[in-house]
Amino acid sequence: MQHAVRDTQSALGQSKGGIAGDEHAALDDHAVATWQVVREKLRAEFGATAYRYWLEPVGLIAVEAGVARLGAPTRAMRDWVTQHYLDRIQKFWHSEDPDVHFVEINIVSAAAAQAGSAASTSKNSSAAAAPASGSRAKSARNNESRENVVASPCQPARSGRTAIASMSDDGISAALDPRYTFDNFVLGKPNEFAYAAARRLAEAESVPFNPLFLYGGVGLGKTHLMHAIAWHIRRTQPHRTVIYLSAEKFMYRFIRALRDKNTVDFKDQFRSVDVLMVDDVQFISGKDSTQEEFFHTFNALVDQGRQIIVSADKSPSDLEDIEERLRSRLGSGLVADIHATTYELRLGILEAKAERQGVELPQRVMEFLAHKITANVRELEGALNRVIAHAQLVGREIGLEMVQDILHDVLRASERRVSIEEIQKRVAEHFNIKVSDMHSARRARAVARPRQVAMYLSKQLTTHSLPEIGRKFGGRDHTTVMHAVRKIEELHGTDPSLCEDIDLLRRMLES
Repeated sequence: MQHAVRDTQSALGQSKGGIAGDEHAALDDHAVATWQVVREKLRAEFGATAYRYWLEPVGLIAVEAGVARLGAPTRAMRDWVTQHYLDRIQKFWHSEDPDVHFVEINIVSAAAAQAGSAASTSKNSSAAAAPASGSRAKSARNNESRENVVASPCQPARSGRTAIASMSDDGISAALDPRYTFDNFVLGKPNEFAYAAARRLAEAESVPFNPLFLYGGVGLGKTHLMHAIAWHIRRTQPHRTVIYLSAEKFMYRFIRALRDKNTVDFKDQFRSVDVLMVDDVQFISGKDSTQEEFFHTFNALVDQGRQIIVSADKSPSDLEDIEERLRSRLGSGLVADIHATTYELRLGILEAKAERQGVELPQRVMEFLAHKITANVRELEGALNRVIAHAQLVGREIGLEMVQDILHDVLRASERRVSIEEIQKRVAEHFNIKVSDMHSARRARAVARPRQVAMYLSKQLTTHSLPEIGRKFGGRDHTTVMHAVRKIEELHGTDPSLCEDIDLLRRMLES
């Protein structure tokens, strides 16, 4: 970790006494005043407490070539600010100074971060009152170099030590996680085909297969591969426009366009891109109008030879409440599945994550975690982060006993993890209905009651929230799940037959 910090500090031109002279030159009054205005906006939006703990220690290092470079004194602070505040920092900064197209956060020494933080507060209020006064002059100085920065928005993220997010295309594209690159993807047998397909598509100058459909369970790497494709294309082919967003966001934008009677602009935005990436397409199950618009957008892009990449939790043929014509389209390209992780892959992921964070973990600890936490990669990474954070904050040595103590809740939950899909399958078999009835809109009692039982058991036996459960049952609202849970709780005490059914199902699922 010390090597990583030294490398970053060297790249910033930092000297032993603080920030080098050339960095001071980059901190002109306009940049400092703009940063001060941004800080005040952040304080107003997130409150004094969050500002004091997370944002105040972050200092301004330099503004040059269309990039505002900030410094955080620790990796944990950089990661937290990146995850929770970077989008707002970028938006505020760009509104004050349109010349700045990117904001990046580096790890620097505490002294450098403090110097950068103090610089913005040492200027008088008149500088903060008119931050945009020098923007035209600065724009003239940075015009040529800014073009190069826009052409390679993710370049600083390649080392894994810099957090950076690009301005989205017209506010449509979601922010890309700088950690999700091909270099950071741990390859194994369960994901090798999906990885190879994603890499081939990202490196191709023409469309090799259309669409690329990635599917697999939660936390297995679908989103990571999609972000990696977007980063690679934006870096190597900057002339191509890439939009990445969730199916939920696509639906909300479509609804807004209908409400504002502005569907023409909506169609122009989505049908003029070079690469359209839609994550979690299962979300539009049962949303007929959104499906129709997505279908026409799909056809328009394919006809123009534009690339489409889609992800879901199931294969196209298994998606429920999706129109047949759309399901056929989704399966017409290359369908690549990501299987559940193996022990070897989980161990490799832990080793790679620990190495990137500059932490040495005992082999016994990594083997223990890889053996015990099998649900998905996201949960595995979360457990590792908890162990590392506890060791760093409390100063406790990482060992097997310490890990068992810190992760007792996770380990207990992992002993027997019941999925919603498994509950739906068991309940459907018990009541002699189809699994697809769990997602359908049918309200017949023979279908509705088993569906309510499945919702009730999902709430009792899993850690999913009500909205998450609702989405697994055909995109239903959380209030529907709440009503089902209450109804079954009432019947559990008054209907002996239903009570026996539920107890039997619970025993089968927990066995």
